Amino acid sequence: MKKKTSKRKHIPQRTCVGCREVMPKRQLIRIVRHPEGVTVDLTGKLPGRGAYLHDIYSCWEKGLRGALAQALKTEITMEEQEKLSAFAKTLIDLPSTNEKP
Repeated sequence: MKKKTSKRKHIPQRTCVGCREVMPKRQLIRIVRHPEGVTVDLTGKLPGRGAYLHDIYSCWEKGLRGALAQALKTEITMEEQEKLSAFAKTLIDLPSTNEKP
């Protein structure tokens, strides 16, 4: 008799560019670079190069200092920076799991 094996569904992992923590893709927010510029992709399906950040303000703060632009391989304009900062200000600020008290 053959033993039944249940297949586990593959869960894509991504790294937050703010704190470098690896988490399931669905728990992070995607930022995408496309021909119209850099924008937040809440659906996770827009075409273009993407980077991921937690939904925590401190991660966005770190990411907007330069890690996000580097991950997207582009310059983030002041206008785009302001839009991303405005979105980040709507997020909660909890201590990251990587930070020590």
